[in-house]
Amino acid sequence: MKADKAEAVKERLETQLKELHLPTVRSSYEELARQAEAETLSYERYLLNLCDQECQERRRRKIERLLRQSCLPLEKTFEAFDLKRLPPKVARQVQSLREGDFVDRKENLLAFGKPGSGKTHLLCGLAQDLVNQGRRVWFTTCSLLVQTLLVAKRDLKLSRVLKRLASYEVLLIDDLGYVQQNREEMEVLFTLLADRYERGSVWLTSNLPFSKWESIFKDPMTTAAAIDRLVHHSVIVELNLPSYRLEHAKKAKDDATE
Repeated sequence: MKADKAEAVKERLETQLKELHLPTVRSSYEELARQAEAETLSYERYLLNLCDQECQERRRRKIERLLRQSCLPLEKTFEAFDLKRLPPKVARQVQSLREGDFVDRKENLLAFGKPGSGKTHLLCGLAQDLVNQGRRVWFTTCSLLVQTLLVAKRDLKLSRVLKRLASYEVLLIDDLGYVQQNREEMEVLFTLLADRYERGSVWLTSNLPFSKWESIFKDPMTTAAAIDRLVHHSVIVELNLPSYRLEHAKKAKDDATE
């Protein structure tokens, strides 16, 4: 009779934990109860341990979901970036960016440098740090973003797409100016930048200095307006470095000939 009663309590408890959407508590309460009994823990301590496990698992699943939604290349972590390649002043600047305070202020992050200098890797590593803090980030190449906006404009859904992108704290646009676009393509990009101005952080990488951005936005006024919106609240990182890929290839060749 006692065993039947205990089984009924267990069944009712698991039903209610399922209804309350507490899967980690449901899967671990028995093991933690045995541990609490062995260590003579108080009821409050036992309950706290259960809640800790549930919260940790929820945080883990949330970060996993945010990383998946971010579209970031997950191999480009901050830890995998070679900070020794950076001048000391730039390395200190980069380290200070890891906390992400500038994102709270809706400031932009602009990284300039030659192809292969590590711009994309650096910003993706910093972005992953933010995701691990529970922040929403979205990564895209400039060319893919422009095509997405063009399709939305054609289908009269541009405002809806802009609203969706506004839900991200950081919008990371890779390779601005790498592929030359026409005027219509640049108009939708400018629309996005204007929409996010002082409302969300824009991160971008470019191998073109500001002095050559007229080739991107096609006319002086649009170019000046785009630069003004990006630079007004921004952090600029200049990676005047040789190509990491060329250095790596040269080292591999030298090692092979030794």
